[in-house]
Amino acid sequence: MATACHRQLTITAPAVVAPTTVELIYPAWATDPDHTPILPYDNPLTVEGIALGRRLFYEKALSRDGDLACSSCHVQEHAFSDPRRVSIGMDGRQGTRNAMALMNLAWDHFFFWDARGLTLELQAFEPVRDHRELFNDWAEVIQRLKEKPGYEQQFQAAFGTMAFDSLHVVYALAQFERTLISFDSPFDRFHYACDTTALTAAQQRGMALFFGRAHCADCHELPLFQDHGVINIGLDSVITDPGLGGVSGKAWHMGRFKTPTLRNCAVSAPYMHDGRFASLAEVVDFYAEHVQLNTPNFDDHMFAWKLGVVHMDTADREDLVAFLEALTDSTFLNDPAFGPPVE
Repeated sequence: MATACHRQLTITAPAVVAPTTVELIYPAWATDPDHTPILPYDNPLTVEGIALGRRLFYEKALSRDGDLACSSCHVQEHAFSDPRRVSIGMDGRQGTRNAMALMNLAWDHFFFWDARGLTLELQAFEPVRDHRELFNDWAEVIQRLKEKPGYEQQFQAAFGTMAFDSLHVVYALAQFERTLISFDSPFDRFHYACDTTALTAAQQRGMALFFGRAHCADCHELPLFQDHGVINIGLDSVITDPGLGGVSGKAWHMGRFKTPTLRNCAVSAPYMHDGRFASLAEVVDFYAEHVQLNTPNFDDHMFAWKLGVVHMDTADREDLVAFLEALTDSTFLNDPAFGPPVE
């Protein structure tokens, strides 16, 4: 019998390259004991994860009909908010609340107007399944992504697997969204960098009002121009949207909503959870003379209004609006790193 000689072959698995970790870049003054970034240990920021999340943010395959993406309702030039009063989802369905602006999300303690999302990752799950938003099934989303060129390789690079699922998708989205940092407005240059030319005289008068007798800073604190509150500000004498109460079922939560940031508010109209105010002037007019003190659960944080000490004449209101316009970060609104990736 003839014996064949076989050369022994050694099969080597491809080297696994760990993703490249990165740190958020922000000024030192952007943190204090009450406001620090929350970076989960199980979803560290990486170059690869952020790049994948950016692509997914603009990916229309996440929607059932392939026409909508996260970016459809969160538009960069509008501080990643929706200029419509309420967003339009699948089949023309209207939402019930205005899409919140997205920035400095690493500092947030909860998400959505009613605070039902306790992490950025959990928040990202909902729009895909919501019948008023992308209205898709996660299994269908994953299949579509696997069929599109490049995604398997990107998930491999970001998370070490090509067998990705919905959790990997929302982790990537959360990584990208945590990089949406905005701390470079004229106010910041005036207040933190001591550039005395950064604000006009009207804006400086408005700033004094904001941090003084207008009591805006009672809720909209530095450095984020928001606190971590969920409060009833007296929008309506009769509550029509339960807010947090619709999540918790507790009577004393009815009509409570998350305090939004005022950074970039000049470009993120309309305002309030239902987009009822079309301009900053309307918002200021509301706080000056239309706060409903008899609303159920009117928050104790609005103590200045309970005391009746908030008074603003026409000139005050114009100055306050001018100051709010000085919270616009043009670099953030035009940063190509936050725009759609080049395919």
